[in-house]
Amino acid sequence: MGKIDEMSVNAIRILAADSVQKANSGHPGLPLGCAAMAYELWANHMKHNPKNPKWVNRDRFVLSAGHGSTLLYSLLHLFGYGNLSIEDLAQFRQEDSLTPGHPEYGHTIGVEATTGPLGAGMGMSVGMAMAEAHLSSIFNKEGFPIVDHYTYVLGGDGCMMEGITSEVLSLAGTLGLSKLIVFYDSNNITIEGSTDIAFTEDVEKRMQAFGFQTIVVEDGNDLEGIGKAIQAAKAETNKPSFIIVKTQIGYGCPAKQCQASAHGEPLGVENVAALKENLGWEKQDAFYVPDAVYHHYKKIAEKKAEDETTWNGLFLAYSEKYPEMKTLWQQYFDNNALTDLLNKEEFWAYADKADATRNLSGIMINRIKDILPNFIGGSADLAPSNKTNMKDAGDFSKSNYSGRNIHYGVREIGMAAIGNGLALHGGLKTFVGTFFVFSDYVKPMARLASLMELPVTYVLTHDSIGVGEDGPTHEPIEQLAMLRAMPNFTVFRPADATETCAAWYYAITTAKTPTALVLSRQNLPQLKGASKEALKGGYVLADSNKAVPDGIIIASGSEVELAVNAKVELAKENIDVRVVSMPSIDVFEEQSDEYKESVLPKAVRGRVAVEAASDFGWGKYVGLDGAYVTMKGFGASAPAKTLFNKFGFTTENVVAVTKKVLKGN
Repeated sequence: MGKIDEMSVNAIRILAADSVQKANSGHPGLPLGCAAMAYELWANHMKHNPKNPKWVNRDRFVLSAGHGSTLLYSLLHLFGYGNLSIEDLAQFRQEDSLTPGHPEYGHTIGVEATTGPLGAGMGMSVGMAMAEAHLSSIFNKEGFPIVDHYTYVLGGDGCMMEGITSEVLSLAGTLGLSKLIVFYDSNNITIEGSTDIAFTEDVEKRMQAFGFQTIVVEDGNDLEGIGKAIQAAKAETNKPSFIIVKTQIGYGCPAKQCQASAHGEPLGVENVAALKENLGWEKQDAFYVPDAVYHHYKKIAEKKAEDETTWNGLFLAYSEKYPEMKTLWQQYFDNNALTDLLNKEEFWAYADKADATRNLSGIMINRIKDILPNFIGGSADLAPSNKTNMKDAGDFSKSNYSGRNIHYGVREIGMAAIGNGLALHGGLKTFVGTFFVFSDYVKPMARLASLMELPVTYVLTHDSIGVGEDGPTHEPIEQLAMLRAMPNFTVFRPADATETCAAWYYAITTAKTPTALVLSRQNLPQLKGASKEALKGGYVLADSNKAVPDGIIIASGSEVELAVNAKVELAKENIDVRVVSMPSIDVFEEQSDEYKESVLPKAVRGRVAVEAASDFGWGKYVGLDGAYVTMKGFGASAPAKTLFNKFGFTTENVVAVTKKVLKGN
């Protein structure tokens, strides 16, 4: 290792240690151990341009072990990303800083994904690699490798233990994603001590079984060895690569090196001083980096910028030779091309017959795939049930990366993470699918999508006790409340075809919000009064003839039919109620106070909410004087009709509950 390289590696270590020490909080162990690995990759192998962090053909780097965020922040600062300054590093973990505790996409320039939950970055990296493979199969021509980049991801023992990592790397191996390169920071230490207390498997053999090329670097400070490993990984064109780099957590700090205490707490003032002395750092001043190091990084960054300049020339020649491909490229990367769908009759057309909203969603998916050439997605081994298969769109596979139907296998949390990666890469609109009850598996990665403002669509079918014979393990009760509680996440539970069209329209036109479409297994009628007003989240489906209704019945999904039928029966007793369909509480809450008052006037206190799920969250609309026809338990195993009767989802019960409420008012 040359002197300037050694100083450049140690600059990463020093900045990371000083950042954590000043914050008196953080994780210095990984940055100290992985600094050489990161430097070799970023300086000598990774294609990136600090002056244009969004260059479309850049290599991606994801820090799956997000607790080691100061490693990434130090790299971004030294390479000159977004003018991330020493002052920013000194504000690590402080309010409104650009250096939060874990990397946050969209907040700090150069961060490719929000990471922190271990293993999540592995999944998102697989999604990015899949996006690269798909886009390259669509756009590349002989002599014009327009989409040609690698995805690198760094994780440690914690990532390897999390089940999500096995899910996504198993699929990556099956798909032969040769431009995915995983770095394993193998230091045999976790928070509680040696990994031997809980983790003794042969990780290398596991990765080989998954279909990875595996490469071992015995010394985490051997730049030449790390470089050769990266070159070998790039040379493998049939399978992804897994580089095991044996590191020492807390490297360079005499009292902390190879100790569990180096993982998640500051080194301490004296130990930071000892680190600097041990590394031969010329000054003890906090955040000091020699000018020669900054100059070295600047020269590397300037050289990196040439890669984009070369690519820009290639793309210009490509556009001139293949103007139709340039037009297609613009379709893939233009996010504002769908607003005209609002008034296209063919988009909103449907057959006037009873149908399950999952079937109606399947029709919409096949309409959308003909409108959006970059629409890609699939289910966790449930496409026939979720109705997510796109006809004549091909299957994404090792032999056909141009396919648009993704077969995720039975890997829900992995699927959701990969969906995030597809969206993060850019150029694609994606959806994932499973049974609604299994949104429990999806939720952690959906939460990250919400944090990152990614417009991923979740097709969640079999939405209620209507699943019937499968029993309570498959009957979602609390899941609606769970997803509705998540910030920046939209849930639609449509009642018929019109509302299903509205839900899909919202999902594909929203720019920064993930959307869940919660869909029925059983057939539902097409409702008179259903309209595009569903795009407001809640609307008057069937109104009272009175200026002030006697009461209001609010429902979503399959239960809207019950509300309509109850209105008819109540009218026979001269009780005139309003029926409000509420396909999306989240969207309804975004409307003006005036609109919400026009739908749910405060003067009408007699209200009933009807939904075959938990009543949690409905209180704001029902109030103290209202009532619920909802679920109190987990359901049962029997035919759907039997269960709806058993749990009170009948016209007669809705009528009875409404009359009781109105009598009390």
